Amino acid sequence: MSDATIFYILAGILAASAVVVSFLGIKVEKFPGKAGPVVILVFVALIGGAATFSVLNGQHEEEVRAAELEEANELVESEQQDTSPPEPGEVSEGGGADATVNGPGGNLDLEAAPEEIAFDTTELSSAPGEVTIKLTNPAAIPHNVAIEQDGKIIGESETITQSETSVTEPLGPGEYTFLCTVPGHAEAGMQGTLTVE
Repeated sequence: MSDATIFYILAGILAASAVVVSFLGIKVEKFPGKAGPVVILVFVALIGGAATFSVLNGQHEEEVRAAELEEANELVESEQQDTSPPEPGEVSEGGGADATVNGPGGNLDLEAAPEEIAFDTTELSSAPGEVTIKLTNPAAIPHNVAIEQDGKIIGESETITQSETSVTEPLGPGEYTFLCTVPGHAEAGMQGTLTVE
């Protein structure tokens, strides 16, 4: 029988005993009388038992959680070890700081609209390799440019007003999203598709 089950049983008996003793105290004039020490002893034993098994159950749950966390960490470590880096000169899928990409890449120009929350285009394309997106922001509204793939930001420029900035990442063939990460700007339309092929 588990610690949790014993705790719930003792807690149930304790609650039922409290109701019975309260009822007897109301109905029987001389209760508890000579049985007073026995009643007190029973309640002390029930309270002590419930508290003990509550603590034991808590410790058991902590041990189970620690074991689950250790197992999850081991799984993550083994997955990381299974992911071997690409051979030099090989084009990896996707991009990011750890990607090895062979190709000429490209320098792309992007401009923020002077009076709107928008870029001047929603489509960019480049060859694989080191891809740089240079953002010109003539507005007083702060903007930046980031590169995202599968919902994960893999590169991001600084946020600027009335100046220029850029982001450079090694990108393999695929479709990426370029966007402004200032809250609400991408949702307002400051995003587009970057095709690398």
